[in-house]
Amino acid sequence: MPQYPNRQFLDFEQPIKELYEHIEENKKLAEKNAKIDYKSIIQQLEDSIVEKRKEITEHLTPWQRVQLSRHPDRPYTLKYIEKMATNFVELHGDRNVKDDKAMVGGFADLDGQTVMFIGQQKGINTKTRQLRNFGMANPEGYRKALRLMKLAEKFNKPVVTLIDTPGAFPGLEAEERGQGEAIARNIYEMMRLKVPIICVIIGEGASGGALGIGVGDKVLMMENTWYTVISPESCSSILWRSWDKKEVAAEQLRLTAKDMHGFGLVDEIVPEPIGGAHWDYDEAAKILKSYILKSLEEVKLIPSDKKLNYRTEKFGRMGFWDEVAEETEDAEA
Repeated sequence: MPQYPNRQFLDFEQPIKELYEHIEENKKLAEKNAKIDYKSIIQQLEDSIVEKRKEITEHLTPWQRVQLSRHPDRPYTLKYIEKMATNFVELHGDRNVKDDKAMVGGFADLDGQTVMFIGQQKGINTKTRQLRNFGMANPEGYRKALRLMKLAEKFNKPVVTLIDTPGAFPGLEAEERGQGEAIARNIYEMMRLKVPIICVIIGEGASGGALGIGVGDKVLMMENTWYTVISPESCSSILWRSWDKKEVAAEQLRLTAKDMHGFGLVDEIVPEPIGGAHWDYDEAAKILKSYILKSLEEVKLIPSDKKLNYRTEKFGRMGFWDEVAEETEDAEA
C-alpha cells in the first residue's frame, strides 16, 4: 500500500492530503526536538484522516465515484487475486493469435477450492499501462478468456471474473480480427457454461468490454465503481460536443452501484474500506472474498440441470419494454 508522499490524491481528496502534510510536518518537528511529545498530535491527525475519508465517501457524486474507480492507487485484478487466493497459476494465449496482456487468468486456490480467475488488468506505471493496453482487451483477450472458461468447465471448476476496463480496444486491427464477434461469442458461451460463474465489477465496467466477461449466475459490483454502455466523457462529447458536461452525463447515465442494483442489473453491492479500496488493499480483498465465497455457495445450491435456465431467465428479465398489439386487417382497412 503506497504511503504519503507517494500516494496520489483526487481533487476532492485534497483535505486528506493537507492532513497528511500536517503529519509529516509534526514528524519532522519530533525529530528535531525529542523533548516534546508529538505522538498525541499525530494520532489526532490520523483519526481526523479516517473521519475525513468517511465524510467524503458519504457525499460522493456519480462523477466522483467514476473518478474513484479510476484512482491510480486502486487495486487491480492481479492484486485482488494475490490478496484473496493462493497458488495462482497464470495461463497465457488464445491458441490462435497471441497472448493479450490486458486480459489475465488462471487457476488459484480460494479458501480450499480451485477457482478459475479471469479479469482485465491495468498497469501500475507508464510502462506496464502500455504493456496492458490500459486494460482494453483485443479479440484475442476475449478468446483467451473463453478458452480458460472452457478449461474450467472441463475440470468442473467455478469461474470468477473481475471486470475493470474502459472498454474493449477500438483500434482498426482489433476490428479486423473480429472484436464484436469475440465479445458476442463470449456472451453466448457464458450463458451456456455448465459451471458456476461469479462476475465482479471492481473498477470500470464499460460497454461490451465489460459484457465480454460479464455474464454469470451472480453479478456483484463494488461500491465505488461504474457500469454502463458508455463513459461519461464520451456521452458528453456525443450529446454536447464537449467533455465539459461529463458530470451531468454521469448523473444522467445512472451508472453507480446503487443505480445498477436498483435496476436489477447487479445482484449485490460489495462495500469498500472507508474512502475507497485504494486506502486498504487487504481489507478490500477480505470483503470481496467473503462476498465471492457466499455467492459461490448460493450458486452451488442451484441444480445443475436448472442452472442454464436460471441464468437465461435472469438476464432475460433485464430491461424495460412494451408490446404493441398487431393491427388486424379490418382495422387497417
